[in-house]
Amino acid sequence: MKTSRLRLQYLFDKYYNKTATPQERDELFAIVDAGKCDEELSRYVRQAWDELKPGESFFDADKSNAILKNILGSVDTDNSRKPGRTLILWGKIAAAAVALIFISLCTYWHLYPKKETQTHAKAVKHPAHDALPGGNKAILTLANGKTIILDNAQNGTLAKQGATIVKKTADGQLLYNSAAMADNSPIPSINTIVTPRGGQYQVILPDGTKVWLNAASSLRFPTVFTGKTREVDITGEAYFEVAKNPAMPFKVKTNRAEIEVLGTHFNVMAYDDETTMKTTLLEGAVNIKSGSFSAILKPGQQAQITANGQSKVVDDVDVNDETAWKNGIFQFRDAGIDMILRQASRWYDVDVIYKGKIPHREFNGRIARSVKASELLNMLEYTGFKLKIEGKNIIVL
Repeated sequence: MKTSRLRLQYLFDKYYNKTATPQERDELFAIVDAGKCDEELSRYVRQAWDELKPGESFFDADKSNAILKNILGSVDTDNSRKPGRTLILWGKIAAAAVALIFISLCTYWHLYPKKETQTHAKAVKHPAHDALPGGNKAILTLANGKTIILDNAQNGTLAKQGATIVKKTADGQLLYNSAAMADNSPIPSINTIVTPRGGQYQVILPDGTKVWLNAASSLRFPTVFTGKTREVDITGEAYFEVAKNPAMPFKVKTNRAEIEVLGTHFNVMAYDDETTMKTTLLEGAVNIKSGSFSAILKPGQQAQITANGQSKVVDDVDVNDETAWKNGIFQFRDAGIDMILRQASRWYDVDVIYKGKIPHREFNGRIARSVKASELLNMLEYTGFKLKIEGKNIIVL
């Protein structure tokens, strides 16, 4: 193998125990990712899949251990090596590794085209109904109350409001060009952009600040910034790259907190149906305030504020997990199925219905947001869940 079995075991172990560096995690993803699995590893994965019987789960301890032994090699076949260097595979690493192969690190459909004759194919693979992924969709409401459906609007100038010209670019951005950082009117004109479920959009504000809006989100902002601060309001989730202007700090307001910055990159997740609001800093510094709670974040830190007012700062978060949506990826780390399906609900514009209690199990994984809903559900079904799509609903059995 191009990558030693010992190295693979080491990377799996580090990732499972959450001690892998970003470089180690990226190395592991690169090894197992679609199109990058070497021939021997690919052959073992194909063999494991072909031998799986209907109804079997890769989370079965004995099955997982057997599969991983085939993939990584439980016995060192190189006779020139000492017996002490034989690979010993622990059960927890086996289960984690198999889960990562079939769920986290690559979509199985990308590794191997599925045989139509295989009897263990999941029903959701070719559902009678499916849900398409979202795209660039949003509604802009101007200061005079006029609404513009951006996904249907032609490229070019959409409106002129005072000294500001509003344009839609060819690459699907909403651009505000302001002649000056001041306005003749005493009260600046306010615009609002709203993304529906199944929508996303990028806005470039009058000061040059870039904002990416996730699905089911909104951004309320002036057509020109005046006074001593630049203030916007958001709901849902947004990623900001704030233009630097020390003389005019930038403020983001949500229903739970206020975030003040000078120039920085950060992500805010503030959906009403999520129990915790998260502000994740990638670059620069932000000051977040919520009631009596106040904290200045450094890059790699995340402020968490719960619905009941509990607040804390978490160090060394994986910023790639928090901003994966902006880059067109679902990426989960220790995520419950309810959290995963809330994201799916927003992106595919579907409702989630649980038949019974919400099952408690954590997932690690990633998959492109460009796939249909059934492909995401397929990944979850490998772990023993039963899911199906009926009209505009995802049913969890």
